[in-house]
Amino acid sequence: MARIVLIGEAMLELARKGGDWQLSYGGDTLNTAIHLARKGHDTAYFTAIGIDPLSQDLKSQWAAEGLNTALVLEHPSSNTGLYAISTDAQGERSFTYWRETSAAREMFNLPAASSALESIATADLLAFSLITLAILPPAARSKLLNLAQMVRSKGGQVAFDGNYRPRLWSNADEAAAARDAAIACATIGLPTLEDETAICGESDPAAVSAHWQSLGCTETIVKLGSEGCSLPDGSVIAPDAVLEPVDTSGAGDAFNGGYLAARMNGADIADAACAGHALAGWTIMRPGAIPAKG
Repeated sequence: MARIVLIGEAMLELARKGGDWQLSYGGDTLNTAIHLARKGHDTAYFTAIGIDPLSQDLKSQWAAEGLNTALVLEHPSSNTGLYAISTDAQGERSFTYWRETSAAREMFNLPAASSALESIATADLLAFSLITLAILPPAARSKLLNLAQMVRSKGGQVAFDGNYRPRLWSNADEAAAARDAAIACATIGLPTLEDETAICGESDPAAVSAHWQSLGCTETIVKLGSEGCSLPDGSVIAPDAVLEPVDTSGAGDAFNGGYLAARMNGADIADAACAGHALAGWTIMRPGAIPAKG
């Protein structure tokens, strides 16, 4: 079975449930990792959490989902970040974050990081996002990009999601430069058109795809929200049905999970896109970034 590793920041999640708040977990690459593990893939997550009870409970929950937690490092003095989700009547979400001192920001600097990186270098698929790069200090960003190049040079796949959160960057130019450096390391690109418009003003899916492919990421799938996604050849795959979402949290992450799971099982690009839409559709009809199985 292929080995898959995702890298990023896992966070505690507060979501409305009636008049109360429900505590769970989320994070873009973590969401994708859980979906991959649920589909039976050998999936590990590289991050750092705290040693506090909440952090340890998260780790136990991920293991119960089938996620390999051997690469989940522990920071002796920093805790796991936190975010709260609010949704409007149409299911659109907004976030409030408490992540400035998140343990995940130091994952590459912890003593156990060296052995973790040696293990990751031989993965069959490595996946990370622009959020992953955003939370890391410059030296750690360089380590991650070097790691991605190493995985690619050994014949592994590298998937990159250009998930843009403006508040994590000093300006859009800085984010665009980091995005382009990551694209050049990737074999599978998973940008969202809305993010590309926000980061560089581009609103044409074909132009987005051309830019990503010109940097060496030939398998670029541009996510178009409810309209579907644009494939590398410019064709558009739409979802089977137009849904009225309960909660759009984690929709793009679920698409990534469905798409990558299918590709790792040998599906072609079009069939993998359909699998991505199916999982995203299941997710948005339930509350939370990682809805309970069932």
